Amino acid sequence: MKRSNRKLAVLAGALAIGLSSQSASAGWFDWLFGKSADTYTQTEHPIVLVHGLSGFNKLLGFVEYFNGIPEALTESGAEVFVPQVSAANSSEVRGEQLLAQIEEYMAVTGAEKVHLIGHSHGGPTIRYVAGVRPDLVASVSSVGGVNWGTPVADLANNGALDGLGNFFFGLIDTFSGGGGLPQDTGAAIASLSTDGSLAFNAQFPAGLPSTYCGNDGAEVVDGVRYYSWGGNKVWTNVLDASDALLLTLKPAFDEPTDGLVPACSMKVGRVLGVDYAHNHLDQVNQLFGLVGRNAADPVQLYRQQANRLKNLGL
Repeated sequence: MKRSNRKLAVLAGALAIGLSSQSASAGWFDWLFGKSADTYTQTEHPIVLVHGLSGFNKLLGFVEYFNGIPEALTESGAEVFVPQVSAANSSEVRGEQLLAQIEEYMAVTGAEKVHLIGHSHGGPTIRYVAGVRPDLVASVSSVGGVNWGTPVADLANNGALDGLGNFFFGLIDTFSGGGGLPQDTGAAIASLSTDGSLAFNAQFPAGLPSTYCGNDGAEVVDGVRYYSWGGNKVWTNVLDASDALLLTLKPAFDEPTDGLVPACSMKVGRVLGVDYAHNHLDQVNQLFGLVGRNAADPVQLYRQQANRLKNLGL
């Protein structure tokens, strides 16, 4: 009888703690019932999330570029880093900035390689790192990546936005603790233009399909696995103010787009899908996670990719 009462007391205590703390409750139930920890995203190598144009790691200390994604990956076992590179600069300059931070992460953690996931201009940025240091990279995942250029950059590639752009991107750097990273709007736009992208691709062709919008990109090059995904919708949620802004750019396109990048431009390596009902900001769970009612959960796509890499032993 005493043993029964003691067990009931332990259970009652666990339930009481659960009412005040979900994490504590999980710990008690794990202890009582032998439940294993969630390791769904526990990859062998750390995951590095790389922002795109006008991006940051955290703005004002709390606004995440990858909204809720680092936490979702970490909670299921992944080791995650979110570096900050220039909000606006060439793919090569951003890539060198990223490479320096990756080397720091590896020195601190002892990791031999990293998984790179880049959004928008982050796609070419991570492809640069994989191109110059494939020995440090286990995989490249391009999300809404500008891998073949975008008409938006083609239209803006005349220098008219350089002064205002540098001021704006400098503010982003200041308010996100970038530490005075160099901003070069003209170089960024040139990199994202069709001509600039083709020139970049000539130097870093790994994983690219043989033709624009093709699906024959190599999945593994120099030991690095290449993946891509993205969306082809612009208006996705009536409550999302960014949808209206992206809609104003739609006339620049004559093919499916997420509002800033053609779906065909996103393709590199194994194409996991460029037809998700997401616009360019939905792909990083912005704004505030407002996506279409029947759209795939953007956060789950990152989790699924981590699990895919985990199952490959990476």
